[in-house]
Amino acid sequence: MKQYEQKMEAYLTLINRALSEALPLADASYDSVIEAMRYSVMNAGKRIRPVLTLEFCRVLGGEVALALPFACGVEMIHCYSLIHDDLPCMDDDDLRRGKPSCHKQFGEATALLAGDALLTKAFEVMSHSELGKKDPAAALQAIRQMAYFAGDAGMVGGQVIDLAIEGKKVSPQLLQQMHRMKTSAIIKAACKMGVICAGGTEEDLLKAEQYGDNLGLAFQIVDDILDLTADESELGKPVNSDLENEKVTFITLFGMEQAEQMAQEYTNNALEVAKSLPDGGFLEELIQALLVRRK
Repeated sequence: MKQYEQKMEAYLTLINRALSEALPLADASYDSVIEAMRYSVMNAGKRIRPVLTLEFCRVLGGEVALALPFACGVEMIHCYSLIHDDLPCMDDDDLRRGKPSCHKQFGEATALLAGDALLTKAFEVMSHSELGKKDPAAALQAIRQMAYFAGDAGMVGGQVIDLAIEGKKVSPQLLQQMHRMKTSAIIKAACKMGVICAGGTEEDLLKAEQYGDNLGLAFQIVDDILDLTADESELGKPVNSDLENEKVTFITLFGMEQAEQMAQEYTNNALEVAKSLPDGGFLEELIQALLVRRK
């Protein structure tokens, strides 16, 4: 575990530095939106998605530096989604990562624009990558993956389903579809971009998608569990918000015991994929750490 923690710390240092350099600095004419962008991105996130991009690239023999712009891109897109997710028209949450959510700190209009700016900045950063100079087709493929999984067929579509089913009866199939789109999609994109940056095969891409899909579902179930069992100081965001918003979760649909079993099953599936990769030990430890997290 110590080796895992050291490697994670090294990745976080690399990612945080790259994100800080990629984000714009304050400009007197529109300081507020830049401050909101930096506030939301540099506010101590877990950075799971960019770590996955870098690690899948490394595991397959690629240059981690080539994957770094794509790691930054996926984290910016994740952060934009959190800003919008917290807005009053969505989940209406006042707390994010232990601090006031973006719209509480800067106002709704600025938060909305900061999210928009992060989404577009992500594609700007990815389009200016070194990979684009060395292998333009690969860079385009990676960007397409990100666009696909972040859009209507992925994260955005999942959020639409989430809003539409509040307070309604939902089938297990629809709940899983929603979270495959809303949660797993961006994680799959992160993994697959790492594979592409390393010049991986179609089989490698399939493994990355399987790992990301199972990790995303396990991650979501643990999130649902923590919403009921953790306290606000641990979680860094409001607890019981799913119940208050009448959201259907793995807990409300399956019960705590079965949900925990499902989280373990998805974890085991991801572990099997990691074990099939060369030097996949870090990916094994990462998903095990996510299963027992408290925030």
